[in-house]
Parts: sequence; structure tokens; C-alpha cells
Amino acid sequence: MFRSLPEKGVTRLAPLKILVTGACGLIGHCAYLHLRDQPAKYEVYGLDLSRQLSDRVPRSHTFDIPDERFHEVNLTDTQGVRRAVEGMDVVVHMAADPAGRGWESLHDNNVVGAYNMFEACKEAGVKRIVPASTIQVITGYQEREPYKAIVEQRYEDVPETFQMVTAQMPAEPRNLYASSKVWTESLARTYSRQGLSSLVIRPGWVMEEEQPLRPSAAYVWCSQNDIVQLIECCINAPADLMFGIFFGMSDNRWRWVDVEQARELVGYVPRDRGEDRL
Repeated sequence: MFRSLPEKGVTRLAPLKILVTGACGLIGHCAYLHLRDQPAKYEVYGLDLSRQLSDRVPRSHTFDIPDERFHEVNLTDTQGVRRAVEGMDVVVHMAADPAGRGWESLHDNNVVGAYNMFEACKEAGVKRIVPASTIQVITGYQEREPYKAIVEQRYEDVPETFQMVTAQMPAEPRNLYASSKVWTESLARTYSRQGLSSLVIRPGWVMEEEQPLRPSAAYVWCSQNDIVQLIECCINAPADLMFGIFFGMSDNRWRWVDVEQARELVGYVPRDRGEDRL
């Protein structure tokens, strides 16, 4: 039987049990810390390949997940994944190969690993999974106007109003990493029909330092604060919201993707702007 997430207006009697995968990666670790610091609301666990924090994690962070709340598991380990999700209410699935280090790694981490996580959540009765996709699944739109003008910083050629890219528009990946994330989105849609609420996040460019890497990258930037806000919004979304794809993007001046649906469905309102951090 599936455990129920709290309905709107209903007081939660006990903290939600949440597993954050990729807890040693940049987004996963930021999410873990944010949720951990709210013990009245969340009982947080972590999963990753090792206890070594990624080079992308801010240097001020240290690994401090208690042994009893950490699972050192490879995503290809079906039984290990199944044990890790047992008893969880929500799984925040950030674990993946973010660098696209060849097909074998993508196959193991992003294809087989994603399937193992969704299947384990369904079998264990987890109510909701919040998996990471990537903004790169829509990179192809940057080959046409007005998005191309934004990328090339030809702002005078950008009309005052234009069609934002929405989650309802077809994916246009341009590399195998992004293609593997389209698979994650497809799994989310499939498993949402089987009772597992699946709310996908397409993160923009989240950096170790809380600023865009360079001025030309501000259009695709997402702050750490905004991405963890969106993750928490998805965790606490209405129990009857079974599927959604939401862009993890800050309120950048030249934002080109739609965040209105995330505001309407899960209450996400980005607070930061890339241009203000340059």
C-alpha cells in the first residue's frame, strides 16, 4: 500500500522520510542540507557511490551524513537501491552521471540506474519521486530565434514578448547525456500512471559559486537557493499531482523557459536573478 502525502490544509503528524540520491553532488548535497535543517518537517537520508563530496560542491561544505542515514550504493545494484528506498515517503533522485562520460557510464547511471530507482520506489510503496532531468533536453531550441539571439547576446533582436519554451513542447536534446534524461522524463510519465507521483525538475546551470560562470551564461543560471526551493515545492506539492515537468531556473532577465506552470502547480517563485550576481 502507498503511504499518503498530507493533503492541503492537513497538519503533518510526523516528519516526512526523504531519501536524497546523489547526496554528494552539488544539487543533491544542497538539497540534503536544506531539508536536514528542518527536522520538524523532514527526516532526511542520503545515497551516493561514496562519501566523497563532488569537486563542484562548495568548499565550505563537509560530508556529515550520519552512517545510519547514508546508503553507499551503486544505482545498478538493484537490491541495494531497493533497501535504500524502503520506508521512504519521497525520493529526491539527483544521482546520475552529470558529465556524460561515455555511453557505458550513461547506460549504467542514467538509464539502468533511473529504471532501478523508479521500479524500487513503486515496489516499496514510495508515494513520490522528484527526479532530475536537465535543461539540456531542450538545447535544440537555441538553434532558432529568438532563443539563438539570447544565447549570442544579441538582445536588440529579442522581441519584447516571445514564446517561452514550455514543458509541453517536444524535447530537443543534442547529446547523449540529454537524451538519457529524456528517458528519465519518460519513466516519470510511465510510473505516474502506476501510482507513483513523479515530478521532474529540469535544472538550469547551478554553480559552486552563487553566480553565473560568465555574463553570457546568466540566461541559463539557477541559484542553489532557487533549485532547493523548487525541490521542496515538489516534495510538498498536492498529493493528487501525479506528474509534472518543471524548469529549475532563476528569475533571469533573459530567461527563455516557462516557470509559470511551476508557480501554479507547486508554488515555485524564483527569488534570484543571474544578472544581479555578476
